Amino acid sequence: MSTGIDARLAALGIALPPVSRPVANYLSCKRAGDVLYVGGHGPVTAAGVTCGKVGGTVSLEEARAGARAAALSMLATVRAELGTLDAVVQVVKVFGMVNCAPGFNRTPEVIDGCSDVLVEVFGEAGRHTRSAVGMAELPFDISVEIEMILQVA
Repeated sequence: MSTGIDARLAALGIALPPVSRPVANYLSCKRAGDVLYVGGHGPVTAAGVTCGKVGGTVSLEEARAGARAAALSMLATVRAELGTLDAVVQVVKVFGMVNCAPGFNRTPEVIDGCSDVLVEVFGEAGRHTRSAVGMAELPFDISVEIEMILQVA
């Protein structure tokens, strides 16, 4: 029988994706003491990558789903790094970047896709500070990129 966060994921019907590998000369995450810095992850799902500008070719709903996918990808990276998600004490900070069409200003609603899943998975320990900003461009035209900072045991 599963315990801890793995049991919570199973109860929620959440399966984490394969771990994404860096596409350039950087690490997916870096630990400094009890802080884990998780680098930018994009909206990758089994169906592919969500690309384009939110408020243009990408709807708010598609972008929220992309932010959720980015959160799940970050959790897969964290589990690979720490060996277990039970080592997460709390989510401290999320920084969300949205590839915006001109005039799109609902970036907080997009990044809610990430924040909501972190609270679903970790409960109160998943509540965090956050920035949700619009960008003119993101790498490879992805619709959203998110990074986070965790306190870990």
